[in-house]
Amino acid sequence: MQRRLQVLFILTAALFVVFTVVPSSAEPAVMLRFAGQFPVDHTSTQLMKQIADEVKEKTGGRVEISLFPDNELGDYTLVYENLVRGSIDMAAISVPSQFDPRLELNYINCFIRDFDEARKVFAADGWLFRKMDEFNSRLGVKLLGFQVEGFIGIGSTKSVKEPLNPEVKKGILLRVPNLDVFRTAAEAMGYRTITIPWDEVAGSLQNGFADGVNGMTPTAAYAILKGVLKYWYDLRFSIENLNYIMSMKTWEKLSEDDRKIISDACARVTAMSIDLAEKDQEKHLKLLKESGVEVHTYSPVELEPIFTKVASTWGSLSERFSAELIVEFKREYGRE
Repeated sequence: MQRRLQVLFILTAALFVVFTVVPSSAEPAVMLRFAGQFPVDHTSTQLMKQIADEVKEKTGGRVEISLFPDNELGDYTLVYENLVRGSIDMAAISVPSQFDPRLELNYINCFIRDFDEARKVFAADGWLFRKMDEFNSRLGVKLLGFQVEGFIGIGSTKSVKEPLNPEVKKGILLRVPNLDVFRTAAEAMGYRTITIPWDEVAGSLQNGFADGVNGMTPTAAYAILKGVLKYWYDLRFSIENLNYIMSMKTWEKLSEDDRKIISDACARVTAMSIDLAEKDQEKHLKLLKESGVEVHTYSPVELEPIFTKVASTWGSLSERFSAELIVEFKREYGRE
């Protein structure tokens, strides 16, 4: 009997050692859902993973971010609504402007001329970041950073007449995104415009319903419209970008340390995205050319007439954005 008790004691002690030495497989203390709008192999999704990996490493695995790319949690409008509600924690998406038209601020045309300027404009201590954070915060969403995709140009199936002269009618019907900032700028450059849903652009160009497309980087043009486009005009009048954003309900639950870790990760990836976009821009201009597209590139001096003309229309956006905001914008980015 005594020997049985000794054996039982030894076994109990051994089990105690096992359970105290073997690491716990408990769930992370904080688990966040991160929604994206591009496929798994897209640069945007890879940058989302970069943020998730850095946050996990810096928190010692205490904060884990799960990725949901390719609109798995809904399109960008639905995702934004769920960020407001708090049912999604984070997102890397285009921000819908129906909740506040001022959220189109980062899409105003012709205020960023090159990638060096983009690095300053999209920095976390910049004016644009502060204003976009202000507008998002009023809706219950926290801005964490930007993902820059690259500069936008115009692709077409017909040649454009004098693309550098805004006073000349261009002779094509141009598809533009359904945003006043794009329509106003395109018409100032001499284009007739039409709004076509994104998923109908290729078919519309092929059947002649439109002659050209605005709102696309050369990377996207090569991926989506290779074999459809005949011309590419690298006019760089706007820069495609997404927002890294978080539900304010999630943000308020995080510790100060975790907030800083996540914000710093997004700031680093913002800078990284601009470096990648700059390389991607040149790479895909070359690929478009090799695929048979007639590619036109221009110097900043050659583009100046377009930028000057479009900048002269910024005041017409006052009704949508407010006169006060446009005055601030022109003070910050105007060349007068």
